Amino acid sequence: MANILAVGIATIDIINRVSHYPKEDDEVRAVSQTIRRGGNATNTLVVLSQLGHQCAWSGVLIDETDAAIVKNDLAEHQIDLRYCKVIPHGKLPTSYINVSESSGSRTIVHYRDCPELDFEFFSQIDLNAFDWVHFEGRNVHELEKMLSWLKTHFPHLPCSLEIEKPRDGIEQLFSLADVLLFSQPYAMNQGFKSAQSFLQSLTMESIMTCTWGEVGAWLKANNKIINSPAFPPPQLVDTLAAGDTFNAGIISGLAQQYSLEKTLEYACRLAGQKCGQDGLKNLTLP
Repeated sequence: MANILAVGIATIDIINRVSHYPKEDDEVRAVSQTIRRGGNATNTLVVLSQLGHQCAWSGVLIDETDAAIVKNDLAEHQIDLRYCKVIPHGKLPTSYINVSESSGSRTIVHYRDCPELDFEFFSQIDLNAFDWVHFEGRNVHELEKMLSWLKTHFPHLPCSLEIEKPRDGIEQLFSLADVLLFSQPYAMNQGFKSAQSFLQSLTMESIMTCTWGEVGAWLKANNKIINSPAFPPPQLVDTLAAGDTFNAGIISGLAQQYSLEKTLEYACRLAGQKCGQDGLKNLTLP
């Protein structure tokens, strides 16, 4: 199995489960409330760890009470925290999430008082120990320096980049990653109505994926596009982190040199299984 480093954020997720999403200025009672660790990069690592990979996280960790939620959860999944930058002041990013039981949707309000990881810190990490580096697509200015440095000093070390949201200048990063993981909201923001048409418009030589909810996912490599259907669970429980789970499936499959077809189907099956359960624990496929 691979030794994988992910660069991104960890959050505190406060999840209120409601019977239905409230109207504006409405008051509803939560069915339940859960407080747990979140964040795209760390979610992906938690899944990869359960798939048998050795995982490490590089991000900013603030020395405050809530940090124990992040550290304890990642330690439970054997994720190495030695590459984190710990600072004394601020507040860990916090996501307030409403999950609708009637539709399975999740609506997020996010607050942060935490700086992004900087290139200077990242450049001090010894990457010789890793087989793969995954980046969460945020903080474009610093990320461009990280990716360029990685390609200069470790040209044979595969790297993946998640593009979940449109961010100023993020397109300039596309040529620097070996694998590009696009979300449906990003593709739609660019004016596309299908994953296939979006991928057809791209000319990079990277392996590229684009998820499209219940329709499935598409992958482009060597100017060829393939797709896999979605594998919905018998009952939709929780879609939170389904995209992060899909990304973990793609990284795991490619790191193990699965065929592209097998990798894409594996990622879709894994994401489908995640949607049928609450949270990320015990998430594996035969």
